[in-house]
Amino acid sequence: MTSAFPAIPDAPIAERRQTTTNVHGVTLTDDYAWLRADNWQEAMREPELLPDDIKAYLVAENTYYDRAMADTEVLQSDLIAEMRGRIKEDDSSVPRKNGPYAYQWRYTEGAEHPALVRTPRDGGEATILLDVNAEAEIEDYFQFSDVEVSPDHTMLVWSADTNGSEFYNLRLRDLATGDDRAYQIADVGSVAWVDNKTLIYAKVDENHRPTKVFRHSLGADPADDTLIYEEKDPRYGLGVGRSRSGDFVAIYTGMNDENEVWIIPTATPDAAPQVIEPRAPGIQYSIEEQGDHFLIRTNADGAVDFKIMRAPITAPARANWVDVVAHEAGRMIVSMSAYKDWMIWVERSNALPRICYLAKGQPLSDMQAIAFDEEAYALGADPSPEYDTADFRFSYSSPTTPGQVYDYDLATGARELRKTTEIPSGHDPADYVTRRIMAPSHDGAEVPVTILHHKSTALDGTAPCLLYGYGSYGVSMPASFSANRLSLVNRGFVYAIAHIRGGEEKGRAWYEDAKFGKKPNTFHDFIAAGQKLIADSYTLKGRIVIQGGSAGGLLVGAVLNMRPDLLAGAIADVPFVDVLNTILDDTLPLTPGEWSQWGNPIESKQAFDDIAGYSPYDNVTAQDYPAMLVTAGVSDPRVTYWEPAKWVAKLRATKTDTNILMLRTNMTSGHFGKSGRFAMLEDAARSYAFALKAVGMA
Repeated sequence: MTSAFPAIPDAPIAERRQTTTNVHGVTLTDDYAWLRADNWQEAMREPELLPDDIKAYLVAENTYYDRAMADTEVLQSDLIAEMRGRIKEDDSSVPRKNGPYAYQWRYTEGAEHPALVRTPRDGGEATILLDVNAEAEIEDYFQFSDVEVSPDHTMLVWSADTNGSEFYNLRLRDLATGDDRAYQIADVGSVAWVDNKTLIYAKVDENHRPTKVFRHSLGADPADDTLIYEEKDPRYGLGVGRSRSGDFVAIYTGMNDENEVWIIPTATPDAAPQVIEPRAPGIQYSIEEQGDHFLIRTNADGAVDFKIMRAPITAPARANWVDVVAHEAGRMIVSMSAYKDWMIWVERSNALPRICYLAKGQPLSDMQAIAFDEEAYALGADPSPEYDTADFRFSYSSPTTPGQVYDYDLATGARELRKTTEIPSGHDPADYVTRRIMAPSHDGAEVPVTILHHKSTALDGTAPCLLYGYGSYGVSMPASFSANRLSLVNRGFVYAIAHIRGGEEKGRAWYEDAKFGKKPNTFHDFIAAGQKLIADSYTLKGRIVIQGGSAGGLLVGAVLNMRPDLLAGAIADVPFVDVLNTILDDTLPLTPGEWSQWGNPIESKQAFDDIAGYSPYDNVTAQDYPAMLVTAGVSDPRVTYWEPAKWVAKLRATKTDTNILMLRTNMTSGHFGKSGRFAMLEDAARSYAFALKAVGMA
C-alpha cells in the first residue's frame, strides 16, 4: 500500500524491553510496557516529573511529527484563519432568568474564554461575576468546570483544572465583593448547594475516582469537612446535584449500566442521606422531583429503552413505582426534566430525536412533541433552572444549519427564536447537502450514516471522505452543525458520521449489541459504512480517512487492523488501544467501572479471549497500514499517554508499508487537548491538514 503521504527518514524507534505476564495460562509479551512511568500519577499532575527516557521518546516523536508536517504550516495557518473567521468573537449566550437575575456568558473580541455576567431580571446594568479569561491568562492550560450560584444569589462556587489532569480545585466567591475566599477545596468532581451556607461535594481520590461526598460550611477549614457518604465499590463513581425545586440534594453513585440515588432534604442539611432504591444488577434510574412525588426514568421491569415512572416522596422505593410513560421498544427515552406543572423528556428513534412534554395530571394522550423535518438533525434540551415556570429552552442544528436557540412556552406552544449562531465569514445552508443513508452491516443490521457535502462536489466516486465514529458507552453521535468541518467540505471532502452499534441511536438494543463479546459489531458497522459510501459513489476505496477519539480511537485501531485497504489515512485521537492490558489493571483510574462494558478479563477467561481478539495493540500485524496521525496527552486520566505511545512503537516496528506514522503528544495537557476557543482550532487544523495530505490535496 502506498500513500500520498509517505514516511520521512529517521523515525524514532522505541527501545524494546521485553516483559512477560501470564493470565489464564496465556503468556503475554510486551516490548513497550516500559513507556508506562512508575510515577504516572505524579506525572499526571506535574508532567515535568515524567522519567527522562520516556520524556525523550515522546519528544523525539513530537520532533518527527513537526518535520513531517512542516510543509503544511501555511495550510494549517489558512485553516485556523478560516475556522476563526466563522467564530463571532464578541458573542454571548441567551440570558437565562433565575430568581431576581438573568445570567449569561459573554465573550469579548480576542478572548479565549468567556465571562459570566448577570443583570437584574427585567433589565439593567450588567455585573461581571467571573471573568474566566482573566483567571486563565497566567496558565498554559485552563479549563473551568462547575459554576453554581447559591440559592440567595450572594455566593458563587467555581472550579478549574490547570494542567489537563481533570483534578479540579473549587473556589468560593463572594458576589458582593467579587473576591474569592482565601481557601480552596482540592480535587472536587462535582458540587451542589444545600442552603446558602452549606455545600456538599464529591471528592476525587488519588486514582481519579470520585468516591467520597463531604459537607462543607462556608468559612470552615476544608480539612474539617464532614464525610457523609463513601462509595466502597471501585466500579462505582459519585456525583451530586440539587433538585430544581431546591428541596433536595441528590447523590448519584453508579457505573455505566447500574446505579442508585441517595437524597438529603435541604431543610435538614445535617441529615444522613437516604436511598431511593438500593442498587440491583443492571438497574438504572434517575429522579426528578415534582411536588409530592418523584418522576423516575428507569430501565426497570425489562424496559430496555427506558420508561418514566412515578413514586411518592414519602415512599419512593421501587415497590411503589407506577408507570407514567410506558416502555416502547426502539424508542429510547434519553433524558427527563420536571417543572412544578410539567414533565419534559427527550426521546430518540432511528437516530432522530424529538422533545416531548406533558402537563402534570394529564393523560399521556395529551402529550405534545417538538420535532423537525430535515433528514438528519440534532436537538438539545435546556430546561429552566426555575421550578414554577412553563418556559423551556431547546437548541436545534443540522449538518447544514448553524445552531439555533428557541424559547418555548409549554402552556401555549408558542416558539420564539432567540439566537442563531452567526458565521461572520458567511454561510449559506443552501450550498450544502445533508443526507441520511443506511449501510447494511455484516449481519444485516442497518447502520445509519449522516452525510454532509458541498452541493458542487461531484458524487462520482472521486471525492475524498472523512468518516467519523465513536460507538461505545451508549453515546450517540448527534447530526449537528460544525463550522470547523466546513473547511474540509469546502475543499471537496464528503464528511460522514457512522451511527454504529455501541451508541444508542436506534435504542438501547443498539448499544447492548456491541458489549462484551459483541464488541466487534461496532467495527463491522464502521467498515460497512465505508463500503456503502464507496458503493453509492460518495467516495472511492483508498480515499477514506477515518477519525475517532478515546473509545472512538479503539474503533479506529481495530478497523485499521481489519480493513486497512479501504483507507487513505487514519486519525486516532487519544486512542484507547491497549485495551487488554488496561482492563486487566484494576489500579488504573477507570478500569473497574469499565468491566460492565468489556467484561472482566481478570476473572473471566471468556472476557480475556474476547478482548484479546480485538484489542488494537495486541492485534498489530505485519501488513500495510495507511498514513496515520495519533495523539496523546501526558496528563490524560482517561486514556493514559502510554497507550498511544506503545501502539505507535509497535506499529512502527511491525508494519510493512512506507506510509507516514506520527505520534503527537501534548506534554502539558490531557484528554481534551488545548483549552480556549481559539487554541482548540490548532488541534482541528492539524487533523484537517493531515487528512488533506493523506489524500494528496496538500
